[in-house]
Amino acid sequence: MADVKYKRILLKLSGEALSGERGYGIDPETVNNIAAEIKEVYELGVEIAIVVGGGNLWRGEAGAKLGMERAQADYVGMLGTTMNALALQDALESHDVPTRVQTAIEMRQVAEPYVRRKAVRHLEKGRVVIFGAGTGSPYFSTDTTAALRAAEINAEAILMAKNGVDGVYSDDPRKNPDATMFEKLTHKDIIAKGLKVMDSTASTLSMDNDINLVIFNMNTSGNIKRVVLGENIGTTVEVD
Repeated sequence: MADVKYKRILLKLSGEALSGERGYGIDPETVNNIAAEIKEVYELGVEIAIVVGGGNLWRGEAGAKLGMERAQADYVGMLGTTMNALALQDALESHDVPTRVQTAIEMRQVAEPYVRRKAVRHLEKGRVVIFGAGTGSPYFSTDTTAALRAAEINAEAILMAKNGVDGVYSDDPRKNPDATMFEKLTHKDIIAKGLKVMDSTASTLSMDNDINLVIFNMNTSGNIKRVVLGENIGTTVEVD
């Protein structure tokens, strides 16, 4: 294995990351480019798990605001994350990266059901594992899924790949030109300052299980590899 900072990671991708410039749906060229970047990390010998959101296809909270029953709306979102997971699996395997999709809701014709021990075994055998369908329960975000799965597989860090955002800022940099980016934070800082890195449940899970977060801009080619190699990019959130 190359000299890497993290040997087992959980990569959190937003659903929007798969939509490219269109901002919605699944863009095959964009997904292919993401797969190529993940392959670079895979070739370092890093064990990679992935949680991908579904916001490019559906958001349960938005559906609920339009009058849909919230739990039902969230289940629709879980199916969206599975669609994204299957698209990413196809792209990774086209790059000769062995990949398994595990879902929290059983759909055996297209993916394995989530089993923690089996997921860990896949990682140990050099397979990328993509977790779909969230936690399998409504009212939980894919951020919470990422924190939960990272804890379950003993990941050393959660890499939060953001669209066009370099890290964690004191305010929205698109609205406030005086906003400053933090290079280092603690989990307690995130909660105390009310910074919007991930939801409070996910933050608490990460803190309680001593999992570092790295928030970085995925639109810069090679950034996933740079984070794994320990380059100082984005914002690192560490345990106290």
